[in-house]
Amino acid sequence: MSTKPSATLLIVDDSTENLYVLSELLRPYYRVLATTSGEGALEIANNTPKPDLILLDVMMPGMNGYEVLAALRKSPFTGDIPVMFLTALANANDEEHGLMLGAADYITKPIKPTVVLARVRTQLEAKQARDWMQDRNQALEAEVAKRMAENDLTQQVSIRALAHLAETRDPETGNHILRTQSYVQRLAKVLRRHPRFEATINDRYIHLLSRSAPLHDIGKVGIPDHILLKPGRLTPDEMEIMKTHAKLGSDAIEQAERDIEMPLAFLAQAKEIAHWHHEKWDGSGYPDGLAGDTIPLSARLMAVADVFDALISVRIYKPALPYSEARDIIAAGRGKHFDPDMVDAFIDDFAEFIAIAEHHHDFAAPMN
Repeated sequence: MSTKPSATLLIVDDSTENLYVLSELLRPYYRVLATTSGEGALEIANNTPKPDLILLDVMMPGMNGYEVLAALRKSPFTGDIPVMFLTALANANDEEHGLMLGAADYITKPIKPTVVLARVRTQLEAKQARDWMQDRNQALEAEVAKRMAENDLTQQVSIRALAHLAETRDPETGNHILRTQSYVQRLAKVLRRHPRFEATINDRYIHLLSRSAPLHDIGKVGIPDHILLKPGRLTPDEMEIMKTHAKLGSDAIEQAERDIEMPLAFLAQAKEIAHWHHEKWDGSGYPDGLAGDTIPLSARLMAVADVFDALISVRIYKPALPYSEARDIIAAGRGKHFDPDMVDAFIDDFAEFIAIAEHHHDFAAPMN
């Protein structure tokens, strides 16, 4: 690896004679800057372009070499500039002290020109290698970040595509996916400050919840059209078939989990939501009749979001209810259908849920 011909050296020595000798030695090979004080060295080093290497005397009036090196290392801009001490201090303890402070090399005076040239070249080549590695690492980090962003986007698009596939079987749901996703995210953000939930609900939990929520009704793809699209109340037998969509959805997600080698947290949460979002706090829900805290937290959150959105949305078998009436129905389900603390949070933050509903409003006319 060859030294850059444009490498810039800064020589710092309070002796003008020493500056002249070193400058004459190094100028044929490098761009040379010089100063007689530590303060001047810091000023030059903080300019752009900064020196590639500093040759620094130790014993100087004002700031000595050790103080200059310490100041260079404290600054993010100059902290990576290699420093070689060129000094008359020949004691082994002095050399050890300089190296412990972070000097790249320590040369005692009187200098030997060939030794100085060789060590300067070595330090510049080492710096060039470090710079190359840093540039390479930054490029690799950028590429990794790009790939991760692409994978994340691919995952989001795949989830949304699957969710929309379920919507094609139930076209009246419109923006139901976007609304319920936003509802559960908002409800979780409010509840993260609650003593019951603060140990579980954090930024990562909310991210996974938002990511997995669109798959809550994926099992509807397995429900026959004559039941899913029936323009009226379902019979008891038809309702039992409709209820199977919860397990159909979780089974499909579980199969997807088996097909991959590494478990994904969002799939585990999506499976919870799909399977248990129709459970009720009092144990009267389906498919397993779970009650209270035995219902997974993610499913309890989705229960509030899903029911609220169903109430305020047009369905083939019913008109949309006013927001206030939907709120009252949710409130009446406190401790029966829904986790009481979730209902309280929903009511307290109701204006935000209305805002979400308005933002993702369905403009398409309902099917006749």
